[in-house]
Amino acid sequence: MSAGGTTRSPDRVATAAGTGARPVMLVTFDVPIEPPAAELAVDAAVESGQPLIVVNVVEMPIRPMTSSWGLEVVVAEDVDDSLRAPAELARTLSVAVERIKLVSPRPLKALIELVDERLPGLLVVGPDRSRIGRRKLARAEKRIRRDAPCLVWTSSELDPA
Repeated sequence: MSAGGTTRSPDRVATAAGTGARPVMLVTFDVPIEPPAAELAVDAAVESGQPLIVVNVVEMPIRPMTSSWGLEVVVAEDVDDSLRAPAELARTLSVAVERIKLVSPRPLKALIELVDERLPGLLVVGPDRSRIGRRKLARAEKRIRRDAPCLVWTSSELDPA
């Protein structure tokens, strides 16, 4: 059991580590990515020879008829640009890249499930701190640090915004 009270499966971590497939995951919460976070994620993927997974986590509250209407989440152009730039840079450096739009009424739970499934070696949480609520980001970072079975770097580790 970890210090946060959650149980982690050492078998899954050992299995992923044994195959050498420990991608780098770059995450934002429907806001642009901080450039230093993008640089760190791309550098880590290039240096480790591992894939880069770029994830945009979008909260979509459950409303009546939402799923039956087939509503599509539209990502703002500046957010999409900030997600595309590190992906394109990594591709030019021969790194395999996957982009994921993770839409959920419980975005942190969905993100932790994705992290548990993909088992990245490094999780870079890099939303633009000027575009996301300070408390919301602090809560998210605390939960991610507690529950993620990998190394975590957050944009809060940058100089204060």
